[in-house]
Amino acid sequence: MRRIGPVKRALIVLLFIYLIFVFLPKPDNANGDNPLRIEANERPFLIAHGGGNHEFPDNTLEAFYHAYSIDSNVMMETDVSLTKDGVIILSHDTTLDRKTTLTNALIIETNYSDLVSNEIDFSYHNDVVPNSNGFNVSGILKPYKNYMGESVTPLDITYPMGVAPRHNQKFLVTSLEDLIKAFPNNYLNVEIKQYDEVGLEALDKVLELMALLDEEYKTFDRIVLASFHEEIFQKMLQYKKTDYPELKVSPETNSVIKFYALQLTGLSFFYRDQVHVLQLPTVQYGLSLSTKRLIRNAHKNNIAVHYWTIDDPDEMRRLIENGADGIMTNRPSVLKEVLDEMYP
Repeated sequence: MRRIGPVKRALIVLLFIYLIFVFLPKPDNANGDNPLRIEANERPFLIAHGGGNHEFPDNTLEAFYHAYSIDSNVMMETDVSLTKDGVIILSHDTTLDRKTTLTNALIIETNYSDLVSNEIDFSYHNDVVPNSNGFNVSGILKPYKNYMGESVTPLDITYPMGVAPRHNQKFLVTSLEDLIKAFPNNYLNVEIKQYDEVGLEALDKVLELMALLDEEYKTFDRIVLASFHEEIFQKMLQYKKTDYPELKVSPETNSVIKFYALQLTGLSFFYRDQVHVLQLPTVQYGLSLSTKRLIRNAHKNNIAVHYWTIDDPDEMRRLIENGADGIMTNRPSVLKEVLDEMYP
Protein backbone atom coordinates (compact mmCIF):
# COMPACT_ATOMS: atom_id res chain seq x y z
CA MET A 1 0.00 0.00 0.00
CA ARG A 2 1.34 3.41 -1.01
CA ARG A 3 2.28 5.73 1.85
CA ILE A 4 0.64 9.12 2.21
CA GLY A 5 3.20 11.89 1.84
CA PRO A 6 3.67 14.60 4.46
CA VAL A 7 2.02 17.26 2.30
CA LYS A 8 -1.08 15.16 1.69
CA ARG A 9 -1.17 14.21 5.37
CA ALA A 10 -1.09 17.88 6.35
CA LEU A 11 -3.85 18.67 3.86
CA ILE A 12 -6.02 15.87 5.27
CA VAL A 13 -5.52 17.19 8.80
CA LEU A 14 -6.43 20.72 7.69
CA LEU A 15 -9.50 19.41 5.87
CA PHE A 16 -10.54 17.50 8.99
CA ILE A 17 -10.18 20.63 11.14
CA TYR A 18 -12.14 22.66 8.58
CA LEU A 19 -14.99 20.14 8.54
CA ILE A 20 -15.13 20.18 12.34
CA PHE A 21 -15.30 23.97 12.24
CA VAL A 22 -18.08 23.95 9.63
CA PHE A 23 -20.30 21.34 11.26
CA LEU A 24 -19.64 22.01 14.94
CA PRO A 25 -22.68 23.85 16.34
CA LYS A 26 -21.88 27.41 17.28
CA PRO A 27 -22.57 28.58 20.83
CA ASP A 28 -25.59 30.87 21.23
CA ASN A 29 -23.42 33.96 21.69
CA ALA A 30 -22.01 33.49 18.16
CA ASN A 31 -25.44 33.99 16.61
CA GLY A 32 -27.34 37.25 16.25
CA ASP A 33 -26.59 40.65 17.70
CA ASN A 34 -24.38 41.16 20.73
CA PRO A 35 -25.32 44.52 22.30
CA LEU A 36 -22.06 44.58 24.28
CA ARG A 37 -20.06 44.83 21.06
CA ILE A 38 -19.63 47.98 19.01
CA GLU A 39 -19.44 48.44 15.27
CA ALA A 40 -16.29 49.68 13.56
CA ASN A 41 -15.63 53.36 14.39
CA GLU A 42 -18.47 53.38 16.91
CA ARG A 43 -17.97 55.00 20.32
CA PRO A 44 -16.97 52.37 22.94
CA PHE A 45 -18.83 51.92 26.22
CA LEU A 46 -17.83 54.16 29.09
CA ILE A 47 -18.01 51.71 32.01
CA ALA A 48 -18.05 53.22 35.50
CA HIS A 49 -16.19 50.89 37.86
CA GLY A 50 -18.31 50.88 41.01
CA GLY A 51 -19.80 54.07 39.64
CA GLY A 52 -16.34 55.64 39.48
CA ASN A 53 -14.73 55.04 42.85
CA HIS A 54 -12.05 57.72 42.53
CA GLU A 55 -14.75 60.37 42.24
CA PHE A 56 -17.41 59.19 44.73
CA PRO A 57 -17.72 56.29 47.22
CA ASP A 58 -18.01 53.15 45.13
CA ASN A 59 -21.07 50.97 44.80
CA THR A 60 -23.41 53.62 46.12
CA LEU A 61 -26.44 54.90 44.26
CA GLU A 62 -24.92 58.36 44.43
CA ALA A 63 -21.75 57.28 42.60
CA PHE A 64 -23.87 55.89 39.78
CA TYR A 65 -25.94 59.07 39.59
CA HIS A 66 -22.66 60.96 39.25
CA ALA A 67 -21.53 58.66 36.42
CA TYR A 68 -24.92 59.09 34.77
CA SER A 69 -24.55 62.88 34.96
CA ILE A 70 -21.29 62.53 33.01
CA ASP A 71 -22.69 60.19 30.34
CA SER A 72 -26.34 59.14 30.28
CA ASN A 73 -25.33 56.07 28.23
CA VAL A 74 -22.82 54.92 30.84
CA MET A 75 -22.52 51.19 31.49
CA MET A 76 -22.46 50.57 35.22
CA GLU A 77 -20.16 47.99 36.81
CA THR A 78 -20.97 46.82 40.32
CA ASP A 79 -20.18 44.03 42.77
CA VAL A 80 -22.84 42.31 44.84
CA SER A 81 -23.22 40.12 47.92
CA LEU A 82 -26.11 38.46 49.73
CA THR A 83 -27.15 39.65 53.20
CA LYS A 84 -28.38 37.51 56.08
CA ASP A 85 -31.99 38.47 55.39
CA GLY A 86 -31.76 37.61 51.70
CA VAL A 87 -31.16 40.96 49.98
CA ILE A 88 -28.56 41.51 47.26
CA ILE A 89 -26.57 44.67 48.06
CA LEU A 90 -23.80 46.51 46.23
CA SER A 91 -20.36 46.00 47.79
CA HIS A 92 -16.89 45.41 46.37
CA ASP A 93 -15.98 43.35 49.45
CA THR A 94 -17.83 40.50 51.13
CA THR A 95 -17.29 42.36 54.41
CA LEU A 96 -18.35 45.87 55.42
CA ASP A 97 -15.26 46.86 57.41
CA ARG A 98 -13.50 48.80 54.65
CA LYS A 99 -16.46 50.95 53.62
CA THR A 100 -18.38 51.52 56.88
CA THR A 101 -17.98 51.99 60.64
CA LEU A 102 -18.84 48.33 61.25
CA THR A 103 -16.15 45.84 62.31
CA ASN A 104 -15.91 42.07 61.82
CA ALA A 105 -18.93 42.47 59.55
CA LEU A 106 -19.41 39.71 57.00
CA ILE A 107 -22.26 40.69 54.68
CA ILE A 108 -23.80 37.22 54.87
CA GLU A 109 -24.04 37.67 58.65
CA THR A 110 -25.52 41.19 58.43
CA ASN A 111 -29.17 42.13 57.91
CA TYR A 112 -30.03 44.59 55.19
CA SER A 113 -32.86 45.85 57.39
CA ASP A 114 -30.32 46.84 60.06
CA LEU A 115 -28.15 48.67 57.53
CA VAL A 116 -31.23 50.65 56.50
CA SER A 117 -32.68 51.34 59.95
CA ASN A 118 -29.29 52.38 61.36
CA GLU A 119 -28.47 54.52 58.31
CA ILE A 120 -25.02 52.94 57.99
CA ASP A 121 -22.71 55.23 56.03
CA PHE A 122 -20.79 53.62 53.13
CA SER A 123 -18.40 56.56 52.68
CA TYR A 124 -15.25 55.24 54.35
CA HIS A 125 -12.01 53.86 52.97
CA ASN A 126 -10.55 52.05 55.97
CA ASP A 127 -7.51 49.78 55.97
CA VAL A 128 -8.32 46.09 56.18
CA VAL A 129 -6.20 42.99 56.72
CA PRO A 130 -6.75 40.50 53.87
CA ASN A 131 -5.85 37.40 55.92
CA SER A 132 -8.43 38.32 58.55
CA ASN A 133 -11.34 38.08 56.12
CA GLY A 134 -10.95 41.72 55.14
CA PHE A 135 -11.68 43.01 58.63
CA ASN A 136 -10.64 46.44 59.93
CA VAL A 137 -8.77 44.97 62.87
CA SER A 138 -7.29 48.33 63.90
CA GLY A 139 -10.70 49.96 64.22
CA ILE A 140 -9.30 53.16 62.67
CA LEU A 141 -11.82 54.94 60.44
CA LYS A 142 -10.78 56.85 57.31
CA PRO A 143 -13.51 58.96 55.70
CA TYR A 144 -13.56 58.77 51.90
CA LYS A 145 -11.79 61.41 49.82
CA ASN A 146 -11.79 61.55 46.04
CA TYR A 147 -8.66 61.38 43.87
CA MET A 148 -8.10 65.10 44.37
CA GLY A 149 -8.10 64.66 48.15
CA GLU A 150 -11.50 66.29 48.57
CA SER A 151 -14.34 65.21 50.84
CA VAL A 152 -17.67 64.75 49.06
CA THR A 153 -21.33 64.46 50.05
CA PRO A 154 -24.49 63.37 48.23
CA LEU A 155 -25.24 67.07 47.70
CA ASP A 156 -22.24 67.38 45.35
CA ILE A 157 -23.96 65.31 42.67
CA THR A 158 -26.07 66.50 39.74
CA TYR A 159 -29.18 64.31 39.92
CA PRO A 160 -31.69 63.68 37.13
CA MET A 161 -34.79 65.82 37.20
CA GLY A 162 -37.18 64.62 39.89
CA VAL A 163 -34.52 62.76 41.90
CA ALA A 164 -33.54 64.06 45.34
CA PRO A 165 -30.58 63.03 47.53
CA ARG A 166 -31.36 60.16 49.88
CA HIS A 167 -29.37 61.83 52.66
CA ASN A 168 -27.51 65.14 52.95
CA GLN A 169 -24.30 63.65 54.38
CA LYS A 170 -24.34 59.84 54.27
CA PHE A 171 -23.97 57.41 51.39
CA LEU A 172 -26.51 54.78 52.37
CA VAL A 173 -26.64 51.08 51.52
CA THR A 174 -27.73 50.37 47.94
CA SER A 175 -29.47 47.20 46.82
CA LEU A 176 -29.22 45.74 43.33
CA GLU A 177 -32.95 46.35 42.99
CA ASP A 178 -32.34 50.05 43.73
CA LEU A 179 -29.77 50.22 40.93
CA ILE A 180 -31.91 48.39 38.37
CA LYS A 181 -34.91 50.63 39.01
CA ALA A 182 -32.95 53.90 39.16
CA PHE A 183 -31.39 53.34 35.71
CA PRO A 184 -33.94 51.45 33.58
CA ASN A 185 -32.13 52.05 30.27
CA ASN A 186 -28.47 51.46 31.13
CA TYR A 187 -26.42 48.31 30.76
CA LEU A 188 -25.22 46.84 34.05
CA ASN A 189 -22.28 44.56 34.75
CA VAL A 190 -22.91 42.64 37.97
CA GLU A 191 -20.07 40.67 39.55
CA ILE A 192 -20.99 38.17 42.27
CA LYS A 193 -18.32 38.43 44.95
CA GLN A 194 -19.25 35.62 47.32
CA TYR A 195 -18.25 32.03 46.54
CA ASP A 196 -18.96 28.38 47.36
CA GLU A 197 -22.46 27.74 48.74
CA VAL A 198 -23.04 31.36 49.73
CA GLY A 199 -22.01 32.53 46.25
CA LEU A 200 -24.33 30.02 44.60
CA GLU A 201 -27.16 31.22 46.81
CA ALA A 202 -26.33 34.82 45.87
CA LEU A 203 -26.45 33.87 42.19
CA ASP A 204 -29.89 32.32 42.66
CA LYS A 205 -31.11 35.49 44.38
CA VAL A 206 -29.76 37.69 41.59
CA LEU A 207 -31.46 35.58 38.92
CA GLU A 208 -34.67 35.50 40.94
CA LEU A 209 -34.60 39.30 41.10
CA MET A 210 -33.83 39.61 37.39
CA ALA A 211 -36.74 37.31 36.52
CA LEU A 212 -39.09 39.26 38.79
CA LEU A 213 -38.17 42.62 37.24
CA ASP A 214 -37.59 41.53 33.65
CA GLU A 215 -40.98 42.42 32.21
CA GLU A 216 -40.79 46.04 33.33
CA TYR A 217 -37.03 46.65 33.42
CA LYS A 218 -35.70 44.31 30.67
CA THR A 219 -33.10 42.93 33.05
CA PHE A 220 -31.97 40.03 30.86
CA ASP A 221 -31.42 42.41 27.96
CA ARG A 222 -29.38 44.86 30.05
CA ILE A 223 -27.44 42.86 32.65
CA VAL A 224 -24.30 40.77 32.20
CA LEU A 225 -23.27 38.55 35.11
CA ALA A 226 -19.66 37.87 36.09
CA SER A 227 -17.68 36.02 38.75
CA PHE A 228 -14.04 35.18 39.33
CA HIS A 229 -15.10 31.91 40.98
CA GLU A 230 -15.19 28.77 38.84
CA GLU A 231 -18.21 27.20 40.57
CA ILE A 232 -20.28 30.37 40.12
CA PHE A 233 -19.33 30.74 36.45
CA GLN A 234 -20.12 27.11 35.67
CA LYS A 235 -23.50 27.46 37.39
CA MET A 236 -24.21 30.52 35.25
CA LEU A 237 -23.48 28.51 32.09
CA GLN A 238 -25.71 25.71 33.36
CA TYR A 239 -28.57 28.13 34.01
CA LYS A 240 -28.07 29.62 30.55
CA LYS A 241 -28.57 26.17 29.01
CA THR A 242 -31.58 25.23 31.12
CA ASP A 243 -33.56 28.07 32.71
CA TYR A 244 -32.31 31.40 31.35
CA PRO A 245 -31.16 31.09 27.71
CA GLU A 246 -31.13 34.89 27.36
CA LEU A 247 -28.61 35.28 30.22
CA LYS A 248 -25.47 37.26 29.37
CA VAL A 249 -22.27 35.99 30.99
CA SER A 250 -18.64 37.06 31.33
CA PRO A 251 -16.05 34.30 31.97
CA GLU A 252 -13.79 33.65 34.93
CA THR A 253 -10.01 33.30 34.73
CA ASN A 254 -9.71 29.67 33.53
CA SER A 255 -12.12 30.29 30.68
CA VAL A 256 -10.21 33.42 29.67
CA ILE A 257 -6.94 31.44 29.66
CA LYS A 258 -8.59 28.85 27.42
CA PHE A 259 -9.69 31.52 24.96
CA TYR A 260 -6.27 33.18 25.04
CA ALA A 261 -4.46 29.92 24.25
CA LEU A 262 -6.85 28.98 21.44
CA GLN A 263 -6.73 32.38 19.75
CA LEU A 264 -2.94 32.42 20.04
CA THR A 265 -2.78 29.24 17.95
CA GLY A 266 -5.44 30.35 15.47
CA LEU A 267 -8.06 28.00 16.91
CA SER A 268 -10.36 30.46 18.67
CA PHE A 269 -13.35 28.90 16.88
CA PHE A 270 -12.94 25.93 19.26
CA TYR A 271 -13.80 28.15 22.23
CA ARG A 272 -17.28 26.92 23.21
CA ASP A 273 -18.12 28.79 26.43
CA GLN A 274 -21.31 30.74 25.86
CA VAL A 275 -20.15 34.19 26.93
CA HIS A 276 -20.97 37.63 25.56
CA VAL A 277 -18.00 39.65 26.78
CA LEU A 278 -14.41 39.14 27.91
CA GLN A 279 -13.62 41.49 30.78
CA LEU A 280 -9.85 41.68 30.92
CA PRO A 281 -6.89 43.42 32.50
CA THR A 282 -4.39 44.61 29.93
CA VAL A 283 -1.71 42.23 31.27
CA GLN A 284 -2.01 38.97 33.20
CA TYR A 285 0.81 36.58 34.17
CA GLY A 286 3.17 38.73 32.09
CA LEU A 287 1.06 38.23 28.95
CA SER A 288 -0.53 41.06 26.99
CA LEU A 289 -4.30 40.67 26.76
CA SER A 290 -4.84 43.93 24.92
CA THR A 291 -3.54 43.11 21.44
CA LYS A 292 -5.44 43.86 18.26
CA ARG A 293 -5.23 40.17 17.42
CA LEU A 294 -6.98 39.06 20.61
CA ILE A 295 -9.73 41.62 20.13
CA ARG A 296 -10.13 40.64 16.48
CA ASN A 297 -10.39 36.94 17.36
CA ALA A 298 -12.95 37.65 20.08
CA HIS A 299 -15.02 39.59 17.57
CA LYS A 300 -14.87 36.66 15.16
CA ASN A 301 -16.64 34.69 17.90
CA ASN A 302 -19.09 37.58 18.39
CA ILE A 303 -17.62 38.25 21.84
CA ALA A 304 -17.11 41.81 23.10
CA VAL A 305 -13.90 42.86 24.87
CA HIS A 306 -13.95 45.27 27.83
CA TYR A 307 -10.82 46.30 29.76
CA TRP A 308 -10.37 47.10 33.46
CA THR A 309 -9.46 49.19 35.32
CA ILE A 310 -8.08 52.01 33.14
CA ASP A 311 -7.52 55.50 34.56
CA ASP A 312 -4.67 56.75 32.35
CA PRO A 313 -5.82 58.76 29.29
CA ASP A 314 -3.03 57.47 27.04
CA GLU A 315 -3.88 53.86 27.90
CA MET A 316 -7.54 54.58 27.22
CA ARG A 317 -6.66 55.90 23.76
CA ARG A 318 -4.44 52.90 22.97
CA LEU A 319 -7.13 50.38 23.89
CA ILE A 320 -9.78 52.23 21.93
CA GLU A 321 -7.50 52.36 18.88
CA ASN A 322 -6.93 48.60 19.24
CA GLY A 323 -10.67 48.01 18.97
CA ALA A 324 -11.87 47.64 22.57
CA ASP A 325 -15.65 47.63 22.92
CA GLY A 326 -15.59 49.18 26.38
CA ILE A 327 -13.28 50.72 28.97
CA MET A 328 -13.89 50.30 32.70
CA THR A 329 -12.57 53.18 34.78
CA ASN A 330 -12.49 54.63 38.28
CA ARG A 331 -12.57 58.09 36.71
CA PRO A 332 -15.52 58.36 34.33
CA SER A 333 -14.98 62.11 33.91
CA VAL A 334 -11.50 61.43 32.46
CA LEU A 335 -12.72 58.74 30.06
CA LYS A 336 -15.58 61.00 28.95
CA GLU A 337 -13.03 63.65 27.94
CA VAL A 338 -11.01 61.08 25.97
CA LEU A 339 -14.11 59.75 24.20
CA ASP A 340 -15.33 63.25 23.34
CA GLU A 341 -11.88 64.02 21.91
CA MET A 342 -11.77 60.83 19.80
CA TYR A 343 -15.44 60.87 18.78
CA PRO A 344 -16.33 64.57 18.40
